[in-house]
Amino acid sequence: MDGLAELAVVLVVDDNFENRALARATLEDEGFRVIDASSGPAGVAAFLREQPACVLLDVRMPGMDGVETCAQIREAPGGRETPIVFVTAQRDVETFDRARLAGGDDFITKPFRPTELVLRVQTAIKLHRIAAERNDLFELLRRQRDDMMRLQLQREQLIAFLVHDFKNPVHAIKLHGELIARDAHASNRTRDAAARIQSDSEALLRMIMNLLDLSKADEGRLIPVRRSLELVPLLAEVKAAMTARAATASVELVVEASARTFHGDPDLIRRVLENLVDNAIRHAPEGTSVRVTALDATTGLEVRVADAGPGVPEALRERVFDRFVQGEAASKAGRGLGLAFCKLAVDAHRGRIWIEDARPGAILCVQFGELE
Repeated sequence: MDGLAELAVVLVVDDNFENRALARATLEDEGFRVIDASSGPAGVAAFLREQPACVLLDVRMPGMDGVETCAQIREAPGGRETPIVFVTAQRDVETFDRARLAGGDDFITKPFRPTELVLRVQTAIKLHRIAAERNDLFELLRRQRDDMMRLQLQREQLIAFLVHDFKNPVHAIKLHGELIARDAHASNRTRDAAARIQSDSEALLRMIMNLLDLSKADEGRLIPVRRSLELVPLLAEVKAAMTARAATASVELVVEASARTFHGDPDLIRRVLENLVDNAIRHAPEGTSVRVTALDATTGLEVRVADAGPGVPEALRERVFDRFVQGEAASKAGRGLGLAFCKLAVDAHRGRIWIEDARPGAILCVQFGELE
């Protein structure tokens, strides 16, 4: 605590009670005094009455929305000198531009991290204090920050568009591969080619979804939806999805697991396991096997995926979970997205992921949630 929050008043304007309560609890823990309002008009009245040091303002509210509320606060006595931070679930360039043009100083996306909220409020107050003495520098910093934020939003929109536009043609390619494979008149060579098309299409779809989820994680939106899961049926789905991929690589896929029930997000965990198996297949020599096993651990369920490939040097075992980092067998590796996605998805479950030696090869180990 540097004394910034002491006696500083923050006004929270949001029509959602839970959002106001979370912001209040977070900021009061840091020493701020918090007042709140559930509508735009009530927020303007509270501003005139309290003259807060900072305003947290929801964009979407019934009646007078956040943009109009911001404009009215800016016209009020003291309103031009008070930092206003918009808080919104709408993360797009149009909303950002409306908030900026209305006089907003910063822009936070829901759901926000408590630490991020505190830092943004502290920074907004500090910048406005500096502005009184260094107005030109303040305006330059604000323009640079706005330009960077706008570029970030444009990047996120571009990724979303690319993912959406790529998924449809890849699904179509996969479907045509399935139709060819089912043709009773097709030759063995044609069926083999169709199987490879299906396998490569699935790999491309995994890459697209990994890219989307990495983007979600950057925005704080990769949130697991947990429910009770049966391990054996889940691993059966993974094996069914990856068998063709293993066959085209001349690798045997072996799954060994007994009945267990645990909690987790079924889609995220299934895709984590598919990415781990895909990684193992890519590094396994022809004629070898990839083995998936499960065991009970003190902190939950542990799944291990082992291959007989070149292994991962100890110096790289942490870095391979970073984006775009590839192992030494780069000619057979992907694009460094699969393991990065796995790390983020496992972290979102408050689990662990790590690498062990298989001698030869590597074992990718992951722990999920609690066993029932």
